[in-house]
Amino acid sequence: MSELQHPNVTRVIEAGRALGLEIVTRRFPEGTKTAQDAANAIGVSVGQIVKSLVFAVDGEVVMAYVSGANQLDEKKLAAAAGGTKCSRVDADAVREATGFPIGGVPPLGLATQMRIFIDPDLLQYDEVWAAAGTWNDVFAIEPGALQRATDGVVSDIKRQ
Repeated sequence: MSELQHPNVTRVIEAGRALGLEIVTRRFPEGTKTAQDAANAIGVSVGQIVKSLVFAVDGEVVMAYVSGANQLDEKKLAAAAGGTKCSRVDADAVREATGFPIGGVPPLGLATQMRIFIDPDLLQYDEVWAAAGTWNDVFAIEPGALQRATDGVVSDIKRQ
């Protein structure tokens, strides 16, 4: 481990360890802010990138893990969460709920407990790549392990 490892990355690795997962991160100084940036940097298809999206459904903050190849359908997310209205939350709300900045929100080590919904398209891959707490750090994980570790509900949440 690098002495220069960001504290957010350490938090993700430790959260993984607590769940019995070995998280090995990779750093890309050029950044992985968008799914396409991440796919290009890692050398995988954009579908293998996990977009961690934070929304409010009837006021409850929830997280959606969406394949980088897809867009979230807010009505489907609301329905999956048993609500009626789904809306974006601002950067401050994302940081408050997750403890991480937009563009670096990982699936592990979140600041608060929240319900998680997973795009089934992520499950078709042997491994997917998620943010590790910063815009520059990512890690690979088997989609089934991601689902189990986060107790995520696999739901049709992609826009058609």
